[in-house]
Amino acid sequence: MTTPDELTQEELEHKLAGQFAEFVQLVGGLAHEIKNPLSTIRLNLELLSEDLTDPQTPCERRAAGKVEVVERECTRLQKLLDDFLQFARIRPAELAPHSVNDSLQRVLDFFEPQATASNIELVRYLEADLPRVQIDPESLQAALLNLILNAQQALPDGGQLMVRSRSTPGGVAIDLIDNGIGMDTATLNRAFDPFYSTKSGGSGLGLPTTRKIIEAHGGTLSVQSEPERGTQFTIQLPTPRQITGE
Repeated sequence: MTTPDELTQEELEHKLAGQFAEFVQLVGGLAHEIKNPLSTIRLNLELLSEDLTDPQTPCERRAAGKVEVVERECTRLQKLLDDFLQFARIRPAELAPHSVNDSLQRVLDFFEPQATASNIELVRYLEADLPRVQIDPESLQAALLNLILNAQQALPDGGQLMVRSRSTPGGVAIDLIDNGIGMDTATLNRAFDPFYSTKSGGSGLGLPTTRKIIEAHGGTLSVQSEPERGTQFTIQLPTPRQITGE
């Protein structure tokens, strides 16, 4: 009988992956079970709120205020559950050769109106003739949008967001550099911790989800930041040879 010490690295990784999948399935099922009664609670709160649309007495006004608080917290809990389920159900991406610049252009074109409204200068430095890499465009674009929206929140008074693509010895890199509020060392060290957030009402799952998406592409996501100077996120995506190990 093979003992844990005698397992090969591949067998150990397979076993751990199976245990993790079971855990994710368990907590995902629990989150779904929470969503069902939560939906019933929200529906009844909406009906109660309609009954208190025009409160006449002090008692009714107090009740209306309490209903509003509970509705707000239910909405926050619903968003937290939705973010968690997205985080938990990320699966290995369906990879195929694509242009990283095409995905970047789509996301940046989508974000451009928001950037203009937020007084953010969007600077693009996309290197021509990049090698095609193995990506799932839809999931990669979701990860890029998460990072861009994160930069937008770091630029509450406007500023500059530079997006750059470049070739590397192992594949392609994408840099997103803002001159926003930045992060101190304590925040930076916990940036990818699930459920950690410095934003009011934030779920703390945006960056962990983004990193999971990038890792599902065989890539890495890193960050550098300084308070009041800005933040740089860097995505490293390998070429097909590095992904397959050939």
